[in-house]
Amino acid sequence: MRQIIAMGGGGFSMEPENPLLDRYILKQSSKERPKICFIGTASGDADSYIEKFYHFFQQEECEPTHLSLFKPPTRDIKKFIMEQDILYVGGGNTKNLMILWREWELDTAIRQAYNNGTILSGISAGSLCWFEEGVTDSYGDELEPISCLGLISGSNCPHYDGEKDRRPAYQKFIEEGVIVAGYATDDGVALHFVNEKLEDVVSSRPQAYGYHVDKDLETKLSTTYLGTED
Repeated sequence: MRQIIAMGGGGFSMEPENPLLDRYILKQSSKERPKICFIGTASGDADSYIEKFYHFFQQEECEPTHLSLFKPPTRDIKKFIMEQDILYVGGGNTKNLMILWREWELDTAIRQAYNNGTILSGISAGSLCWFEEGVTDSYGDELEPISCLGLISGSNCPHYDGEKDRRPAYQKFIEEGVIVAGYATDDGVALHFVNEKLEDVVSSRPQAYGYHVDKDLETKLSTTYLGTED
């Protein structure tokens, strides 16, 4: 079974006091203590980001580690990736992420791990990267389209409610045919794909949703809140 969990926002870096999405990711593994690897390429492997990852996941039932392309832990990155049960990709600059992954052939290693059952997950840039296309601010002040790995058909837009320009920009790109139709997520929402098909939409916030966006049509998806309603 192949799984991808793409988060528009939330998780340990955005909501450190709200563990719902991160624990949801861990629960999708069949292992009692899954090996979960943080990949912070998009942030330039920022030390503070890596520290936040360990601060949360060292308290959970898992074995956390991380892969830095700026300070590689091994020469055999493919073997390192294949040993993981879950890959968790952080946010940041999607353009730089794609360039560095291809240069290091990490994209190829991740594809192989995915086909071998490793769960892929991530937030923001770590959500965009799994789709064919997406909306990014990697190039500077303005939002622009970007091509990604294409493990999931269609496009993606994170932070749909978190950044005021995201929603209109995404709809405009689709309407003009600049990018293909796809999925958008509010902050705190994750799209859970199983064998490249959308299986569930879950949220760490009561009033946050996922959407399917096509030309002239935005459809709110049934979204399950992982917490307890007050």
